[in-house]
Amino acid sequence: MSFAPVNEQLAYLKKGFSEIIREEDLKERLTEAAKVGRPLRVKAGFDPTAPDLHLGHTVLLRKLKHFQDLGHTVIFLIGDMTGLIGDPTGRNITRPPMTRGDINRNADTYKAQVFKILDPAKTEVRFNSDWLEPLKFEDMIRLCSRYTVARILERDDFTKRLKDGTPVSMHELLYPLAQGYDSVMLGCDVELGGTDQKFNLLVGRELQRDFGQPPQIVATTPLLEGTDGIEKMSKSKNNYIGITEPPKVMFRKVMNISDVLMWRYWELLTDLSLAEINARKQHEPMGVKMELAGRIVTDFHSQADAAQALEDFNREVRQGAEPSDMEEVPFPESALGPDGMNVAKFLLATGLAPSRTEAERLVKSNAVEFNGAPVTKLKFTPEPGPLVAHVGKKWKRVIVPE
Repeated sequence: MSFAPVNEQLAYLKKGFSEIIREEDLKERLTEAAKVGRPLRVKAGFDPTAPDLHLGHTVLLRKLKHFQDLGHTVIFLIGDMTGLIGDPTGRNITRPPMTRGDINRNADTYKAQVFKILDPAKTEVRFNSDWLEPLKFEDMIRLCSRYTVARILERDDFTKRLKDGTPVSMHELLYPLAQGYDSVMLGCDVELGGTDQKFNLLVGRELQRDFGQPPQIVATTPLLEGTDGIEKMSKSKNNYIGITEPPKVMFRKVMNISDVLMWRYWELLTDLSLAEINARKQHEPMGVKMELAGRIVTDFHSQADAAQALEDFNREVRQGAEPSDMEEVPFPESALGPDGMNVAKFLLATGLAPSRTEAERLVKSNAVEFNGAPVTKLKFTPEPGPLVAHVGKKWKRVIVPE
């Protein structure tokens, strides 16, 4: 098997990594792989603790793809056993345990979603229950004997929790050992993870050495900020872009990120070189961001979907036209009174305002339109038939009964 020159491989792989431990080891491993014609074994693990992946997860997937592009073997490891422990990374409390049923359902969705980026023909999908579940108590004792408590407690998460008097459960201490043992069982050359995973990845490196294997190269990727530009992308923080979301939703979420954050997304979520990305900095930001949004939609849907999302964005957002897929909601009879319809009650009942107070403020500030005409009073007499209500970016179609 032939590979690209080592320096070319390194240049392609380094884009988007925060740290490589150690880069000279990676260069040496790539050189040896080219000499003997053996692809490197590169893995990243994902615990199926939620049903869907978002763009933050795909930063790692894209780096796996880059190794695939160069001819190396990628292992997508589903942590169905470590998922039962719950990764304590970044947690100040113990994760609630998940059921085996939850884990299996989420794992099925992961398998379906990752091949939107990875090549299925070049990917090994593995489950760490294959080797962790058969371990006997004696085996666990022997595994634990290979690492000290002092080393485990060097981990920032545990140190902070102990200092704050927050409990650390015994099963959480086993998580880094279990993840490290994955690398031993898979014979990994390289393991990828977010910067917050560095400790766990280094444990794998140490365990491999202890088991007589060459220690894996550790490569970390930055944590992708969510659409707010501040916090790590997370469903719990509602700042995520899910890879199974409709094209139109994905496109608009990308368009809502800041111009500064856009360049980080270009680097971490596309295959373009840094030179190609820097060349785009000479262009008008709106056009560059629309190109980025189109690329991301194409990755997870299709070019046709991306083109339609762009057309909808230009028509509905930039030109203020009615959306083609406007939600239709039932007419709220509770908003009707003897002297007509109460607009504030209508907006609240149809989800166009979060409260009566906010609804009244929107009317007074001329932010409400019915069938294209501004609503200036809190009483309104609707005509039978379709009523298109527009408040800010929200549109609803309501059929007023006879």
